[in-house]
Amino acid sequence: MTAPVYKRIVLKLGGEALAGPTGFGIDIERAAQVAEVVKEVYDLGVQVAIVIGGGNLWRGAMGSKHGMAPATSDHIGMIATVMNALALQDALERQGIETRVQTAIEMRTIAEPYIRLRAIRHLEKGRVIILGAGTGNPYFTTDTAGALRAMEIGAEVLIKATKVDAIYDDDPKQNPDARRFERLNYIDFLNQRLRVMDSTAISLSMEYDVKIVVLDFWQKDSVKRLVLGESVGTTIGSFASVLHQGAGREERAEES
Repeated sequence: MTAPVYKRIVLKLGGEALAGPTGFGIDIERAAQVAEVVKEVYDLGVQVAIVIGGGNLWRGAMGSKHGMAPATSDHIGMIATVMNALALQDALERQGIETRVQTAIEMRTIAEPYIRLRAIRHLEKGRVIILGAGTGNPYFTTDTAGALRAMEIGAEVLIKATKVDAIYDDDPKQNPDARRFERLNYIDFLNQRLRVMDSTAISLSMEYDVKIVVLDFWQKDSVKRLVLGESVGTTIGSFASVLHQGAGREERAEES
């Protein structure tokens, strides 16, 4: 059997991954499907940390739109991520995977506080860890939490799970000519104002050279194929600019 190319990964899931058909709430069957994908990777011997969002239960903009203090709205969202973490923990445990939930906001009766060395130790003992409550601070997204935790625990790749197979320069559902990127460097991502991840997460990843792969989580075996070394989705990293290279080719063609 092919050996995985990554020993330790951080999987960033949006809360919508646990939502039912309406896009809201926690669907137990959907949580079980997520757990099955994680188990496929876990069974390869890969150490898995999961950072999960809370968009299926609450979004900060919901409260802010009605005059709620942004920090309060964000704190509600952090608590929503912990609810998702507990639901996913249950689904993983029912798959026979020992799991620990750690939270950036202390909730000692239901989860461990996030402690970097303890998180690493859990991974080394073969446990999946689910990291809830984002960074523990308002104004930071769970994308940023994913980048931060990937750096802290020494993950080799941050996998951003979406419902699209890669990053495009436009919505591929509305624009059939949208350009698909296999690789992007951090600066190009920021300059293009692509909205797959927030700019703080990308800037942090760029500073510490955290590799990011954006893929369709629901595409069959996408995460498994990635950890086995296949080219899946779009990789964001320290590459030469594919956008500038493309522009150069077009300019030379015009000159000739």
